[in-house]
Amino acid sequence: MSPLMRRRPLLRAAAVGGGAYVAGKHRAASQGREAEQEARLQQLEQQQDAAPQAAPPAGAGGTGMAPDAIEQLRQLGELQEQGVLTDEEFAQQKARLLGG
Repeated sequence: MSPLMRRRPLLRAAAVGGGAYVAGKHRAASQGREAEQEARLQQLEQQQDAAPQAAPPAGAGGTGMAPDAIEQLRQLGELQEQGVLTDEEFAQQKARLLGG
């Protein structure tokens, strides 16, 4: 048997092991991004839950929106652009934030 024939299983094992390593690293990075996005969503929901109790009544002037609400809308827009929120989820969260 030639030396090349004996090495093929080793080369195959190395290729499979290397592929598994790369796939594992990719999966870990993906899970990290998902966990970060979930944390951002939870933080945004907590801010929304706290905002109606702390927000003063809307005055006659200006937009009637607290700076906090504007920031939360911006964050919602970013999450929608990233694909974390669907259009329907965005609309629900926006309505909830605006009190409608």
